[in-house]
Amino acid sequence: MATFDDFMKIDIRVGEVIGAEVFQKAKKPAYKLLVDFGEEIGIKKSSAQITECYKAEELIGRQVLGVVNFPPRQIADFKSEVLVLGVYSDKGVVLVVPEQKVEKGNKLG
Repeated sequence: MATFDDFMKIDIRVGEVIGAEVFQKAKKPAYKLLVDFGEEIGIKKSSAQITECYKAEELIGRQVLGVVNFPPRQIADFKSEVLVLGVYSDKGVVLVVPEQKVEKGNKLG
């Protein structure tokens, strides 16, 4: 069982999607995302299997939550640096987002 201390080790921040394109080489349908997490963390890449609920162009400018302290993961020819958070639903993966616009880099607390 995970403890509260385990949870506190996970660094979840708010980022803004600044780029999104279809990830052609992914085994499952996905997008390559560029997410700006603000001055402290910067711009990071992520592979996200969210194609059932979102079009790439709709993602630009959206705020998302992402785990920024997991090690990078190689997916085909792409290095995913952050895990963008989503919830599995009957329609597909739905992004976890702040209810109101907040500053990039703000930490989930």
